Amino acid sequence: MFHVQPQDPFHGIWVPLITPFAGHQVDHPALRRLVRHYRRAGVHGLVACGTTAEAAAMDATEQAAVLDTILAESGATPVVMGLAGNNLRQMQARAREWGARPIAGLLATAPYYIRPSQAGLLDWFGALADAAPAPLVLYDIPYRTGVALEPETLLRLAAHPNIAAIKDCGGSLDKTIALIADGRLAVLAGEDMQALTTLCLGGRGVIAASAHVRPDLYVALYDAVAAGRLEQARALFHTLAPVIRLLYAEPNPGPVKALLGRLHGFDGAVRAPLAAPDPALLRTLEAAVVALPEA
Repeated sequence: MFHVQPQDPFHGIWVPLITPFAGHQVDHPALRRLVRHYRRAGVHGLVACGTTAEAAAMDATEQAAVLDTILAESGATPVVMGLAGNNLRQMQARAREWGARPIAGLLATAPYYIRPSQAGLLDWFGALADAAPAPLVLYDIPYRTGVALEPETLLRLAAHPNIAAIKDCGGSLDKTIALIADGRLAVLAGEDMQALTTLCLGGRGVIAASAHVRPDLYVALYDAVAAGRLEQARALFHTLAPVIRLLYAEPNPGPVKALLGRLHGFDGAVRAPLAAPDPALLRTLEAAVVALPEA
């Protein structure tokens, strides 16, 4: 069972929201509808402007507007804002600007393309955490940034008073176990297929793009593990696994966004350089979602 502090927002099922577009603009009405939908589904948190949101295809003004729309509809549901780039002063300025809003934290990646040393990563995340008014959530995703946060580096960063959690896409079970055993960072699975493993090991939650589709089943999965109902949790996960595989059969968020557009009545288009998913994949995905059971 989990032992979550009442004031700790970094637990449970978090949805890294897609960004609906209408032509060349953000579709803010559709985004508001999505936020209301996930609130009603009982998810524990929302991520604005992460990878799944196509933040790299939006400028800073668009990102700020997306964050404001999400905050306006999120109510008591905590919101974390994505923070990705490789210019430290620019990232510190955005951390100060966005952290002044009522967010639960900032989801910060290593500086992509630069591939700094571990000492450089310590300096990078320490400088961001020092500048940010809101807690930092580390985002360890080496296959996108080109550099991995080593366990020793993460354990040193865990000592920083303004670094609270990690989205764990590092690809190392040993590293996941070490962080959970250390206990200072809230470990949130960032790879959807690792959701059950991380929760059963004692991780505090999941940030999963696939939770867009049937958030009720993901919340039920989290609740089952928290209550020690592991047979139920395993059954739920094995039910969801085929849908997860289909959602990642092409680059994220193409499949999930196209599917959500059909389910929620908005244009599911992605911005270049992403491309629309194959129509055959989308048909297979729709059939798999229809076959999912009630929660």
